[in-house]
Amino acid sequence: MLVACVVDYHTVRLLGSDQVSIETRVSSIPNQIVLRPAADEAVRIVARLQEAGFTAYLAGGCVRDALLGKDPKDYDVATNAAPDMVRQIFGKSNTLAFGVSFGVIGVLPERRGRKRGQRQATEVATFRSDGSYSDGRRPDSVSFGDPEEDALRRDFTINGLFYDPIERCVIDFVGGQIDLFNGLLRTIGRADDRFNEDRLRMLRAIRFSATLGFQIDPDTEAAIGQHAEAITVVSGERIGAEMRRVLLAPHLLDGLRSLIRTNLAETVLPDLPTLDFDNLTARLAFCRKDDFRFPLAVILATAEKSMQSLRSLAKSWRLANDEVRSLRSSLESHATVLGFADSPWSKTQPVMIDRDVEHIMDLASCLAASEPEPELKKRFLESLEKAERVLQWPEERLNPQPLIGGDDLRSLGFEPGPMYARVLQGIRDAQLNGYLHTKEDATAWAIRKFQQD
Repeated sequence: MLVACVVDYHTVRLLGSDQVSIETRVSSIPNQIVLRPAADEAVRIVARLQEAGFTAYLAGGCVRDALLGKDPKDYDVATNAAPDMVRQIFGKSNTLAFGVSFGVIGVLPERRGRKRGQRQATEVATFRSDGSYSDGRRPDSVSFGDPEEDALRRDFTINGLFYDPIERCVIDFVGGQIDLFNGLLRTIGRADDRFNEDRLRMLRAIRFSATLGFQIDPDTEAAIGQHAEAITVVSGERIGAEMRRVLLAPHLLDGLRSLIRTNLAETVLPDLPTLDFDNLTARLAFCRKDDFRFPLAVILATAEKSMQSLRSLAKSWRLANDEVRSLRSSLESHATVLGFADSPWSKTQPVMIDRDVEHIMDLASCLAASEPEPELKKRFLESLEKAERVLQWPEERLNPQPLIGGDDLRSLGFEPGPMYARVLQGIRDAQLNGYLHTKEDATAWAIRKFQQD
């Protein structure tokens, strides 16, 4: 193990980066900070590799999150064992070769106590260094190396940490611990180099900053501004994936400010006008945070041309059809909910049975709760309360069967044409508003309407 110095965990936190060398650093920390039940499988893999004579650590995001006191979403392993050796140690039937060209093998849990379909693979990556990035996305070549080389090829210092669960220590070649303690997001090495290698890293910087509440290092942020136009080489799918996570970040507004400040917003938020952050702060405070569409709808609702902005985002981020549909429904129908108390049932009923009513209601709720004008807020909240009560109605009351349909009109001898839709809609409205109650009433109404026209 490479050790340049051993620094106590709290000492690193108290000392500035100018007082502690950012060469290889090992800090002893309480084991429970990193090791949780979810880490058991990754620790088993590390132990097995070390028993076979190889170097193996937990790597990247799981170490970062654990040091921040967060529950890591998953645990990755890095080792100096080559991919073929990893497969040999764990057996080919217990491994998946889904990234061999980049040195990544999936290791499945042992079969004991595992039901079919419950064996989720842990990524085991061989330490590597990357060649040039001619496409601004992937390295043209990789070569297997040692832990330091592997750390130096990563994006940000806070993601370049390793943890040895056997020795119970953090291995830090890049000063990541100090940046964690200082709440600083900084590239490993020159920011220009890191962003030239992978343009998406610029957007990842915004996402990590918005998620963790970290300040972006001035040199790193300046480099993002200088390279912002190059984000256009990144696919819409990758941009959309990052922006979904930015929208759900705890510090979303700071992320939006960073996007604007670095000029990334011109590309990743096309056709979105100047944002009123005071207004957004109030509205987003009442917004659900379990789906990116909820905060995005609030942001789009502040735009003068919200539908145009949605069309641009749908194209730029490659949004799925159901995502576009629910956002469109929110933007088109939330005003109907806010005016529910003063509107006829025939106007509000179609909104109440819309498949995306959950999204419509959330946007209406955000706008009602954050409305600054007291009287208008009172009317909005009354409408919202009435709409919420209506949604509790049984299906037969909420959406009664139509009294007649097109087949009934044909049986009466009326020729199909544009008149059909107008007559049927008129009958439906009269039914919902309580003016027509039976098929006979509806038939008589239709006959009169056709005769009049």
